[in-house]
Amino acid sequence: MNYRKVLTSIVFISVILLSACSSPGKPGDNHLVISGSTMGTTYTIKIVKNNFLLLGDTTKKVEELEDGITSLLRSINMKMSTYIPDSEISLFNNFKKTSWLDISSETAFVLSNSVRISEMTGGAFDITIGPLTNLWGFGPNRKPVKIPGDVEIDRVREKIGYKKISIRNEPPSARKDDPEVYCDLSAIAKGYGVDMVASFLDSQGFYNYLVEIGGEISVRGKNAGGKEWRLGVLAPDGSNDVKEIIAIGDLAMATSGDYHNYFEENGIRYSHTIDPVTGRPITHKLVSVTVIMKSCMEADALATAIDVMGPVRGYEFAVKNSIPVYMIVKEGEVYKDKMTPAFSIFPVDNRKN
Repeated sequence: MNYRKVLTSIVFISVILLSACSSPGKPGDNHLVISGSTMGTTYTIKIVKNNFLLLGDTTKKVEELEDGITSLLRSINMKMSTYIPDSEISLFNNFKKTSWLDISSETAFVLSNSVRISEMTGGAFDITIGPLTNLWGFGPNRKPVKIPGDVEIDRVREKIGYKKISIRNEPPSARKDDPEVYCDLSAIAKGYGVDMVASFLDSQGFYNYLVEIGGEISVRGKNAGGKEWRLGVLAPDGSNDVKEIIAIGDLAMATSGDYHNYFEENGIRYSHTIDPVTGRPITHKLVSVTVIMKSCMEADALATAIDVMGPVRGYEFAVKNSIPVYMIVKEGEVYKDKMTPAFSIFPVDNRKN
């Protein structure tokens, strides 16, 4: 996945250090930890053990739970990853016709919500941006041989535009006005995956847990200490220090930023976040944007959209739509915080303990 989010959590930093695989946990450890790889990144799930032990045979339940999560994430990956040649989205991208192509209801759901968020953000979020992402070297082909010129950028821009795709739910199918349209779900699929894992845990009777995929997070209930899960936003200086600690309740959180995924050429830094309007990497001073929503899928997509918009337009958009957003903006050599009114209800602490 080429949109790399830079959100981390105080909680799951320790999880990764303690466990690299599924296990019932060490004696005295009050969390069951399940972790692995998916969508070109990693995932970590923490479940409060007291909740877990109420459900019977621990060993058997761990195996069933891990199998269920693995199967779910594999299914999502096979539908939505552009890195898998025979995934549903890859087949749609390679479908060189303008007729309807049958897809799963899950892919139709993500595609239709992608279009909805594109309309909501005035095109700042656009899943058809894939050709531009690839052109700039942040897709499967990695870094370009050379920086693309204006003519090449304009040529590729003609192929993008969320209005060029249509989705219907009955039967689940999609079509494109231009056979060359290419969709990339990497700025929304991880959030969707988080939502689906959380829903799966709900269905299995769990009510105190944390789900994280590639930095996108959803939490429910309390941690093992009986307190709200506390999530941390990394400082944008590359130190991996935690800048802010946030308690979000039973919600989801996603952060987008450009300070971990970029390349430099001739002294110029090129961000992985591409503006669909200009066809070029963003150049503004918004280095990190955190969004809190009920749906991690929405938080994931909106974080990318606001990152594209920048500190002024993105802030105005978030305020207008009552979206809880926390920004880190670089002014000279100083990083400054900027929060929307809707974000003010969440407890924020800049201590590292």
